[in-house]
Amino acid sequence: MRQIHVLNGPNLNLLGRREPGIYGAATLADVEAEMRALGEKLGVAITCRQSNHEGELVTWIQEAGLSGADVILNAGAYTHTSVALRDAIKGSGARVIEVHISNVHAREEFRHHSYISPVVAGIIVGFGIAGYRLAVQALLEMKPNS
Repeated sequence: MRQIHVLNGPNLNLLGRREPGIYGAATLADVEAEMRALGEKLGVAITCRQSNHEGELVTWIQEAGLSGADVILNAGAYTHTSVALRDAIKGSGARVIEVHISNVHAREEFRHHSYISPVVAGIIVGFGIAGYRLAVQALLEMKPNS
């Protein structure tokens, strides 16, 4: 069965409460429930995880890449700071779709640079939580990782 890991980084546990004008009213639990239901419908095993700790995200990316699972990654603020996440993606061979709920290019300048964008399969930005669904669709249109 095809495996997709949905990994969310720092502060995404605050979805629904943190700046709802930017991130919307949906909670992380809402996103995860939607992803699991979509996985069931499509016959895909979806694993959802969130961490505020960079090293934990690195470990999960490595595990996914080494097992051949695909990854949907919303790295939050680590997008703009983490060489470690970039190296985990590249080194593990994980196929990753980078997702951002808001349009980071329409926000503060420091959000315009991503350390991980150059090593991911694609980027989905600014479509709210629908970006996660779009990422699943994109991954399923690609051949499985082997």
